[in-house]
This record gives sequence, structure tokens and C-alpha cells, in this order.
Amino acid sequence: MSETHTFTRDHVSLRYAIDGHDGAPWIVFSNSICTDLTLWGGQAAFLAADFRVLRYDQRGHGGSTVPSAPCTFEQLGGDVSALLDHLGITRCTFVGLSMGVPTGLYLYSRQPQRIERLILCDGQAATAPGGAAGWEERIEMARRDGMEAFANATVSRWFSANQVKDGRADGVRKMIATTPFGGFEACARALQNYAYADVLPRITVPTLLIAGKDDGKMPETMARMRDAISGAQLVAIADAGHIPGIAQPEAFNRALQSFLT
Repeated sequence: MSETHTFTRDHVSLRYAIDGHDGAPWIVFSNSICTDLTLWGGQAAFLAADFRVLRYDQRGHGGSTVPSAPCTFEQLGGDVSALLDHLGITRCTFVGLSMGVPTGLYLYSRQPQRIERLILCDGQAATAPGGAAGWEERIEMARRDGMEAFANATVSRWFSANQVKDGRADGVRKMIATTPFGGFEACARALQNYAYADVLPRITVPTLLIAGKDDGKMPETMARMRDAISGAQLVAIADAGHIPGIAQPEAFNRALQSFLT
């Protein structure tokens, strides 16, 4: 059973959960925007026999504090660095999804010695051309229509119609709908303007990139990222969009296991 705790950094409280047994190697999971640490529950259960699994809520999400000002990835990456310090974790495998990708790239850029492997899922190394305007539209939609309406629109982009119909998206829909607007906006501001493409050629640890095949241009984007990282691998998950670990958990977990072993 997970142990859930909170840790405070610069007046921001971060919720985190730990699974697995003492002495096992650490693996850290970082969530996407509008989700929380429960997103990784299936992976925590799958890996707990072999790893000490750390999941946490990025600021503004889940049980973590909603910031009073827009976030930066210096803050978001600094949060996970401080959490690792708090727990005495000197080295770990880092798994980031979407917003968790630039979070991890910032952490690697500052403390590469802490990362023994990187797993980057459905995320980018820099804000895409036109991305700032796209996030502005989403912020205004959520402000105008509320987070529940925003959740319905978002799961229709992140999952196939069949996956929405069969209930696979229900948990993610609830996470989005219950994300405070202020937390969403604060982190969306970070996603409007970040640039870590220069970090990719400097990565020297084993790296796996995972993309849902149906996540728009993400497979192409991540293929370019793979080419920029020496020795990196890319796995595309069929019949999956932006959250492959929920859309196709068995295929996603197989990809993790193959890489980790």
C-alpha cells in the first residue's frame, strides 16, 4: 500500500506517494498537466516488486499547493530536485509525461548525476511554434466554461472515441475536472515558453521515449528528439493518444519493463 506524505518547499506543499520496498532502486514519476500522482497507480503496482516508486503531484495539481503566480520549469524542476533531497535520493530513473518531460529535462540539465535513466513520454523539449497561442486558447476556454467542460474537451483529444465510451478515460476526466483552474493556468503558463532542446545532445544516460501513435504529431516530434539523444530508443504505442499508460497500460508497462531490464 502506498505511503502518502507532503513536503514543503518555498511555501509550496507537494504531495507524494511511495511504493515498493527499502533498498530497491528508485524510479520517479512526474505527471502531466491536469493530472495527479494517481495517474501512475498501475505502473506503481507493476514495478513495486523491483523498484522503490516515487510519485508526486506537480505544484497546482492533486494534493499540492496552487501557486499564486505563473510557474516556470525552473520551479517545477526545482521542486522534484528538492523532493529528492528531502528523501535522500541520490540517483534514480526519471519518468516524465507531457509536462513531466521538460520538468525532467530541466532536472537533468542541472543535476545529471542524479539520473541513471530517462523515460520521456508524449512530451516536447521546447514549446512548439504556435504553442503559446494554443495554450492561451485553452486557458481562456477553461476560465470561461469551467474545468468540467474543459475536461470533456480534453479527454476527447487525449483518447479515442471508443476509449471515452468504454470508460477508460473516466479517471483522467475526473482528474482534469477537479484540477483547480489556478493550478492549471499556472502550469500552462510554463508550457507557453520553455526551451530545453539544447539539453538533448548532452544526455549520456540510457533514454527511452514513448509516444501514443494517435497523439497528433507527437510521434514525429519524439522521433526527432530520439535522433538528438545518443543511443535513445523510441516506442510508439498503438491505439493510444496522449496518455498511453491509461489507454494501453499493458503495452506501456511492457515498454517500461523491456527498457528497465
